[in-house]
Amino acid sequence: MVDCRAVDGAQAVTTIEGDATSGVLLLCDHASNALPPAYGTLGLEAADLQRHIAYDIGAAAVVGELSKTLRAPAFLSCYSRLLIDCNRGADDPTLMMQLSDGAIVPGNRTLDATERLHRLNAFYRPYHNAVSGHLDRVIAAGHPPMLISIHSFTPVWKGLERPWHVGVLWDNDARLSNRLLAGLRADPELCVGDNQPYSGRLYGDCMWQHGTSRGLAHAIIEIRQDLIADVEGQQAWAWRIASLLTALLDCRAARADLTTIQYFGSHTTAG
Repeated sequence: MVDCRAVDGAQAVTTIEGDATSGVLLLCDHASNALPPAYGTLGLEAADLQRHIAYDIGAAAVVGELSKTLRAPAFLSCYSRLLIDCNRGADDPTLMMQLSDGAIVPGNRTLDATERLHRLNAFYRPYHNAVSGHLDRVIAAGHPPMLISIHSFTPVWKGLERPWHVGVLWDNDARLSNRLLAGLRADPELCVGDNQPYSGRLYGDCMWQHGTSRGLAHAIIEIRQDLIADVEGQQAWAWRIASLLTALLDCRAARADLTTIQYFGSHTTAG
C-alpha cells in the first residue's frame, strides 16, 4: 500500500519505480488527503479531510497493487485536492475549490495571485513535470505507454444513489476505453458506466495534458469508493483491472495498438 502522507513535506509527488517497457504508466491525481503543515486544515474540521472532498478514498492503494502486479511505474500526488487539484488544467476555475460538496474551504476563500502561483509551482507543476519527464524519456526510448489514472467516486451524490460499480472515462481516443468497457461488462454482476459518473471530456485535465496532447492511449478508471474502502476491496479491484490489462498486453495486436502514438483530437472545449 502507498501512503503519500508519509513522504517529506517538501515532496509533491510520490514515484513508484517500474519497468519502463511494461506498456503502462499509472497515475493517481487525488492520492492523498495530506496538507503541508503551514496550511493546517485549511480551516476545515478534521473529519472533512477524511471525506471524498479531500482525496479519492482507496485509489492510492489500488495504484500501489496495480504497480506491483504489472511491474509498471506510477506517479501519485502527495497533497489533498483541496490544496490544489492535479486533475484540473492550470487555468481551471475549480483548481483551488472554495466550496466542495457543501463544505466551505476557509483557507481558499481569499487567495491572491501570489498564493495561487506558489501552489502551482510548489504542488501542481512538480507532479505534472514528473509525469512529463518520464513520458519524454520512455517515448524517446521507443516505449510509449498507455496511461491509466485511478480515481474513486461516492456511492451517493446530492441525494441520488449512483448505480455504477465502476466507470471508464475517456474523450476522443477510444482505443483503451472500449476494451476496458468490454472487459468489465463481461462480468454480469457489474454495473459499468461509460463516461459515468463523470465525463472524461474535460479540457486541460490530467489525461488531456499527458494523453490526448501526446497521442497516447489513455483512460480514467473510476471505482465506487465503498468497494475499495478496505484492503480486501482494494486488492480485489486491483486484481480485476490488472487481469484486464495483462490480457491486453499479452495480445500482440492489442498491445501494438495501445502503445502506438496516434492523435485523435479532443471533444473537449475550453470553458
